[in-house]
Amino acid sequence: MGILPEIQNVANQRIVEVLVSKLRRRQLVGSRQTAIETVLVLRQVVAKARFSNIEQLIQIIKAVGRRLVQAQPKGVYPSPVYSFPVHSIGLLNASAFVSLPYPEHTVGNTVRKVLHHVREEYHAVSRAGPSTQTQKSSFLISKFVSQGQPRKQTLAAPKSEARTTSLRENDPDDPDSFAKGLKPVLMEAIQDVLDELETVYDNVSKSARDHIHSDEIVLTIGHSKTVESFLKAAAHYRNYTVIVAESAPSFGGHEMARSLSSAGISTFLVPDSSIYALMSRVNKCILGAHAILANGGMFAITGSLLAVSAAQAHSTPVVVCAGQFKLTPLWNLYHEYGALDFADPSSVLGFEEGSLVDKVDVVNPYFDYVGPELINVYITNDGDHPPSSVYRLIKESYDDEDHEL
Repeated sequence: MGILPEIQNVANQRIVEVLVSKLRRRQLVGSRQTAIETVLVLRQVVAKARFSNIEQLIQIIKAVGRRLVQAQPKGVYPSPVYSFPVHSIGLLNASAFVSLPYPEHTVGNTVRKVLHHVREEYHAVSRAGPSTQTQKSSFLISKFVSQGQPRKQTLAAPKSEARTTSLRENDPDDPDSFAKGLKPVLMEAIQDVLDELETVYDNVSKSARDHIHSDEIVLTIGHSKTVESFLKAAAHYRNYTVIVAESAPSFGGHEMARSLSSAGISTFLVPDSSIYALMSRVNKCILGAHAILANGGMFAITGSLLAVSAAQAHSTPVVVCAGQFKLTPLWNLYHEYGALDFADPSSVLGFEEGSLVDKVDVVNPYFDYVGPELINVYITNDGDHPPSSVYRLIKESYDDEDHEL
C-alpha cells in the first residue's frame, strides 16, 4: 500500500514514507512546519526523479501529494447522533453530522503550489525556444545597452539560453536529457516556495502597525503563531492591550497569554464565556485561520465563531492573519457548523461523570467554520485582501487541474 508505482527510486519512496509516518503520528505541530516539511520532501523527490517529459514529473508529484494527503489526520463527521456540543450556538441538529472526509489542507495546498511553480517554469523555458529567442533578442533595447558594457558581461548572458534551448522531451537517444536540463530551474522554483514559507510570519507582520493603534484593546482566541508574531510586531510601535480567550478545552490561550506578556504587552486571559460581555470594550478582533476557503470563509480554532458573532453584534471589525499557503480551493457547501477534526471528548465530559456520560454523546470539534460575511479583511504575506477577493488569490496560486490531486 505504501509503494508508489510512479516513483521507481527507492530512496524517494523512503523519504516519502518517513514524512507519512510523521503525519500519521501527528509529530508535526503547526501548519507552517507541515508545509515546510512537505516542500523539503518534494524537492528531494524532484531532484532524484527520472522523467523524460513534463507530464511524467507532474504525475510523480501528484502521486506523492496523494500519499501525503491520505496520511494526514483528517476529521470525518460522525454518524448522526444527538450531541452535547461546546462553543456552538444552540443544539446542533443531528442531520448536520454526515460522513464527509475532510483532509488536512496544508499538505494539499503546498503540493498544488509546487505544481503551479513547476508548470510556470516549464512554460517559461518552452517559450524561450531557439527561434523566438534570437528573433526577440535582436530587437531588445537591453541588447543595444549591453553592447556598451564590458565584454565579460555580454558573454555571461547566453548561458541560460544554452540551458533552455537544449531541452528535448521524450528524446530516444538520451531519455534523461530533459530532466537534467529542467531540474536546475525547478530547484530554484521550489526554493522560492520554501523561502516564502520560512518568511511568512515576518511578511504578515509588516503591516501590523497600520492595523493596531495606541491605546486600543484587541481580542484574540487560542494560540496562533501568525497572530502572535503580528501582535509582537505591533508592540514595537504601539502601546495597546490584548484580551486572550483561553479557547477551552484545549486552553491554547494560556500559552498565547504567557508569550505576549513576556514580550511586554499588556495581556488579560479570560474564559470563553466572557467574550460577549467584553466585546463592547474591544476595538478589533484578530484571529488566526486553519484554512481559508474559496468562498472567503475559513476554518479556525473552536470558539472563533463565538468571537466573531459577538464582534458582529457590536460592529467590531474582524481581522484574520494567515499565510497564503492556507488558501484552499474548496467550498463549504454542506452546513454552517462543520469541523475538520475532533478532539478527545473526555476533556469536555470525563468518565467521572458516569451517570451523565451514559445519556449523551459528546462532540468536541476542534475547528469552527466562519462565513465570509463575518470577516472584514485577511492579512496575508502578500498584502491585505477582503474575503470577496480570495477566489482570485486561489486562481493565481493554483492551477485548476490540481484542485483534485
